[in-house]
Amino acid sequence: MTAAERATRTTEADELCSSAYAGCGGPDTGVAMVAVGGYGRAELAPYSDLDVVLVHDEGVELGGLAEQVWYPLWDSGARLDHSVRSLPEMLAAADADHRVASGLLDVRHVAGDPGLTLRLRTTTLAHWRRGARERLPEIRAASESRHRLMGELAHLSVPDLKEAEGGLRDATTLRGLVATWLVDVPHSDLERSRQVLLDVRDLVHGIAGRATDRVAPEMWAEIGTALGLPDTQPEGRAAQVLVREAGRRITHLTRLAWRRVDGVLTRPSSPKQPRRPMLEPLAPGVALSQGEVVLDRNADPAHDPLLLLRAATAAAERGLALAPPTAARLARDGAPLPDPWPEEARRLLVRLLASGRGLLEVWETLEETGALGSLLPEWERVRMLPHASVIHRFTVDRHVVETCIEASSLIRSVGRPDVLVVAALLHDIGKGGLTEHSVAGEPIARTVATRMGFDAEEVELISLLVRWHLLLAETATTRDPDDPATIELVTSRVGTTEALSLLSALTEADAKATSAKAWTSWRAGLVVDLARRAHAALDTGVALPAITTDDVLVPADLRPDAVAIEVEHLADGSRVTTIAHDRVGLLADFAAMFALQRVPIRAARVWAQGDHGVSVWEVASDEVDAAILRTKYDAIVGGRLDPGTRFASAASAPASGSASGSDPATGLAPSVVVRAEASEQATVLEVRAADRPGVVYLVCAALASLDVAVRSAHVDTLGPQAVDVFYLQEPSAGALSETRAAEAAHAVRAALTSS
Repeated sequence: MTAAERATRTTEADELCSSAYAGCGGPDTGVAMVAVGGYGRAELAPYSDLDVVLVHDEGVELGGLAEQVWYPLWDSGARLDHSVRSLPEMLAAADADHRVASGLLDVRHVAGDPGLTLRLRTTTLAHWRRGARERLPEIRAASESRHRLMGELAHLSVPDLKEAEGGLRDATTLRGLVATWLVDVPHSDLERSRQVLLDVRDLVHGIAGRATDRVAPEMWAEIGTALGLPDTQPEGRAAQVLVREAGRRITHLTRLAWRRVDGVLTRPSSPKQPRRPMLEPLAPGVALSQGEVVLDRNADPAHDPLLLLRAATAAAERGLALAPPTAARLARDGAPLPDPWPEEARRLLVRLLASGRGLLEVWETLEETGALGSLLPEWERVRMLPHASVIHRFTVDRHVVETCIEASSLIRSVGRPDVLVVAALLHDIGKGGLTEHSVAGEPIARTVATRMGFDAEEVELISLLVRWHLLLAETATTRDPDDPATIELVTSRVGTTEALSLLSALTEADAKATSAKAWTSWRAGLVVDLARRAHAALDTGVALPAITTDDVLVPADLRPDAVAIEVEHLADGSRVTTIAHDRVGLLADFAAMFALQRVPIRAARVWAQGDHGVSVWEVASDEVDAAILRTKYDAIVGGRLDPGTRFASAASAPASGSASGSDPATGLAPSVVVRAEASEQATVLEVRAADRPGVVYLVCAALASLDVAVRSAHVDTLGPQAVDVFYLQEPSAGALSETRAAEAAHAVRAALTSS
């Protein structure tokens, strides 16, 4: 399809360039017009530049030939990237810069002297191969730097098809590695993935109407339709999976190729190499050969069902590559594991999952070769599945592997490390359906754990962890730790201190694998404190007091009309503590103070301490100044600034295309719900809305207008959504009546939605 179109574009470009060369009387000897880069590889996209070089032998005078060639090309409207160099200059530039050399590996004759083009190509290849050992470390460093900057194609929400890890740039690098003759990669796999990305890039150019390598979210459905992919989902899921699979395949091949390069570079260069690779025994049936784990000569895949797990574990624990042909052979010819698994199989799996960073590459090999399906057929549910929240930096399957890696560093903090790592593997297995994933995942986890040979008690513990793996994080950030109902909620779910310890470790591993924003010092502190108090309640039957209120000292000289503001700069932002005489509307003024300064609020805790209102805010800025905040607060309280005008107008202006009553930031109506079960001492109001400046202020101002006191507030922002929970009481204390609670919910909803 698009491959034929690329061939047509290349042919037309060749005819254009050769006609321009012939039209100005270009000589047949001593001078050649050559195509390099993507044009040299005949991979022109609709809006690609024509990368051409006018090469000449040393001593050949071109006169005005170059300008005579370029002008017809410019007049044709072609996008031209051109240069003029002598053959020695070309070779010198290639020797000085690996990027130039890489582009010349695909040099192709267009017009003029074909012999000169042949000399350029053969000499460039000879230089490339001769200097490969010295040049490859530089190429690898440049690739890794680009990967850190651009991210991984398989996981980006807006992937760059060329520059991201696993993109077309890496595919070209792999071709260059193969050209050194030092290593090899599976050509058919590489070429198939590369053609997918080229096809998609052609479509992206056509949709955008310009040269671009970035796939915007709204393009996926159109790409899927153009490629003839069966897809009933509006977000173009099939097209996303196709591109992410191609990117992941190229990433896997790249990592494998660089491992092999390392093996070549560390071996002494000697003509006396042994004819047959040496095998170093690692485990029964498993050996090490040239840096990769393979089967030894006595291995019997058809009668050894543990061989795949044994090979994978040996590779992951030693940080080695599992040879893809070995994994593919075991997937094809290996004996299946019995149901349930023998104890040794379960031990090997636990060791594999607990192997740390070495797990990632081995797991990718198992997946790429089809071997993973024999161990965990349920994996297909989450394979290449994108997360619904942009807070996640990986697709679901990669996130699960990263969670196992994070959990491996926590196994010494729990009594059952085997249960922890298996729960980490299965915690998101329920995603991809309509049912809430922790609910859907519980029975799947129970089935998998049973098949793995865990006993009934262990199976129930694993399924419990999967069911409630979000409990601590959600409760810690959205519930008041001082309310007895909060601790009761946790203890009633987990039941034992052993389960709580495992759940704490799983929560930390899950959050760290999600992103840095999911495990800030603030969120970690809330989760740790909640777990500490729940553990005490399970152990002794008495919940410990919260740490928060014990650590805040009210200044003795604080005047009734004054405010105390203290800023603590953290590695990932700032923590701001505010203290003032308590009153209805105080929280609204503090929220306005931050919003007017455009300081993003990540999370907040608010409580009454005697006659004072205390709040601690975690903000995503390390440039917060207490004096400026104090000035802003004084202006708000003194009536010199009216935040209501600014933020109310923003809330009442509907977004283009949004329905009446919807959130102007997203077009979705905010959720405002009274949680009657969450507390017996206060009315709990849960607000979910698009995160934007002024959300907390609008809520608190609406409540203050009804003379409703906010006893405690728990503000949390992850990605584009704010989840704010407010514990409300009448000023005279006591929960709100049903009528007043409904009135408060209506007022908050009205403040957040369009008129």
